[in-house]
Amino acid sequence: MKKIKVVVTGASGRMGQTIIKKVLSDKGLKLVGALEVSGHRNLGQDIGKILKTKNVGIKISDNIIDLFANTDAVIDFTLPHATVDHSKYAAQARIVHVIGTTGLSNKQLKKIEYASKHATIIKSGNMSLGVNLLETLVKQAASKLDASFNIQINEEHHKHKIDAPSGTALMLGGAAAKGRNLKLDKVKKISRLNTKGKEAKNKIVFSSFRKGETVGNHEVIFCSADETINLQHKANDRGIFASGAIYAVKWGQGKKPGLFSMVDVLGL
Repeated sequence: MKKIKVVVTGASGRMGQTIIKKVLSDKGLKLVGALEVSGHRNLGQDIGKILKTKNVGIKISDNIIDLFANTDAVIDFTLPHATVDHSKYAAQARIVHVIGTTGLSNKQLKKIEYASKHATIIKSGNMSLGVNLLETLVKQAASKLDASFNIQINEEHHKHKIDAPSGTALMLGGAAAKGRNLKLDKVKKISRLNTKGKEAKNKIVFSSFRKGETVGNHEVIFCSADETINLQHKANDRGIFASGAIYAVKWGQGKKPGLFSMVDVLGL
């Protein structure tokens, strides 16, 4: 069986390294490129050196045109501006572009949506099976619980994470809003405190916490005067995101151009 050729962006980063290890260990995939930004200190080095393993014959490159022109899929967990650029090249190459980047603005999302006219783009604030199942449950709960239940979303990540609320928290908030036929931008409230949903009526309240090396914890609380319902997910290893991205790469082969999510991939 022909192996699926894969390029990994942000190859030197923690998530990039995790993804590359998963790709190298998957018999159905072939790593054909490791991309980094121009001027990066690791350019020209074999990716095996970064992984602290034996050389694998793939050197870190900033030649995005050549890499995208000679692959079937790109896995992209980088920064918003870089992901938008990657989507343009993915569209030109007519390939699968799996996006796990978070913190994208509405303007950037529009550009990615435009690129999906020519590329098969699978984008999610979180690639794990558990979180996408949680998203489905949150939407269902929000649709069944009336406005007497306030909604609070708490998220906790490692101290290096830049964006807040996290992409996953916003994804869950979007599911809750959709369950109530609301637009998240209209009901979103950012809080610095864990309010347990008691302060803001008819709002979806987000609280973000940063500490240590926490991979990612998310909690959605539905709270009324009489009862509280907690839905939670805890990520113990960032490998779950890499596994989800690889699943998306395989699912995307042969699909027509379009913008998809992990809910589509998993059939939830």
